Amino acid sequence: MAVRIDEVLRFMEESLAAVGAPLAEAKAQADLLIHADLVGHFSHGLNRLELYINDMTNGICKPAASPVILKESAATVWVDGAHALGATVGNFCMDLAIKKAKESGVGWVSAKGCNHFGMAGYWALKAEREGLIGMAFTNSAPIMTPTRSKNSANGTNPIAMAAPAGGGDSLVVDMATTTAAMGKVEIQMRKGEMIPEGWALGPDAKLTTDAELAFEAGRLMPLGGFEQTSGYKGYGLSVMVEQFCSGLSGSNPSHKVPGWSYTQTQPPNMGQCFVAIDPERFAPGFQGRVKDCLDHYRSLEPVDPALPVLAPGDKEKKNESITRERGTIIYPQPQIESYNKLAVKIGVDPIKTEFI
Repeated sequence: MAVRIDEVLRFMEESLAAVGAPLAEAKAQADLLIHADLVGHFSHGLNRLELYINDMTNGICKPAASPVILKESAATVWVDGAHALGATVGNFCMDLAIKKAKESGVGWVSAKGCNHFGMAGYWALKAEREGLIGMAFTNSAPIMTPTRSKNSANGTNPIAMAAPAGGGDSLVVDMATTTAAMGKVEIQMRKGEMIPEGWALGPDAKLTTDAELAFEAGRLMPLGGFEQTSGYKGYGLSVMVEQFCSGLSGSNPSHKVPGWSYTQTQPPNMGQCFVAIDPERFAPGFQGRVKDCLDHYRSLEPVDPALPVLAPGDKEKKNESITRERGTIIYPQPQIESYNKLAVKIGVDPIKTEFI
């Protein structure tokens, strides 16, 4: 079903405000969520709204809370997120990292007491728009099975990096250290479709393509899959992210973070990390060199002429361009129906759809 972009934003802002978010924080959180849908990562957009609302109504998330600086140096900050909304903490921390980078060349901020902060790439792009290299990381509930393990221990623990390039271009890397984010499994469930083989193990610790079984088991494969296909590399990257997040901040490590669900009763106390680097403090001509690399990748001869080689971030940029030109976002009908039931429950106008 097609929904106008401004209508999705209206619904998300009003829904968040209806359960206690100050208007400014509701708008910031909605902007975070709409970004995911605009670039085609539906797992992290409207799909997540009900969980955020549930966290707020259950008292797990404190929507009016303000993050607090606990320790600070010329280039580093340790923050207590105070269980505020993901966008509240993300904006506070990345703004600090950007400020430090402009003053000292590098800004590194680690935060505890965090809730989910949406797409990691959103935060890296916040620094890129300031002419800086941006990076963002978070841990999460244990849904990744380390190499050789039957059970989950790490989160999806994403890595995001964005860098400005010449001519208004940019490099954007945003990836989970699992084969896929759990939200993508949820989207397949909503569609009634299978997941690709290699994404997840079922309750019997064997590969499954059943989205519902994969969701129930919560055992995503590390990036790379099994040991024979280098899954230990995804596992290693996940462990690295863990230390940037919980190791530096003192938050819960992934294996102690409660699963994100509608029955959750304890704040997740996740750890997050935000980094900004000023490339002008290094060799001159950084943006030109990034642009040269991006253009070289795009010029490579593809295996399939119908599928040109892309630079990291190109697919998302194209998706956003197409979506904004169309003016609407396409959602599965069951998702809209589910949110219109929520609208009645919290007292906001339901989502108005468009004919296409």
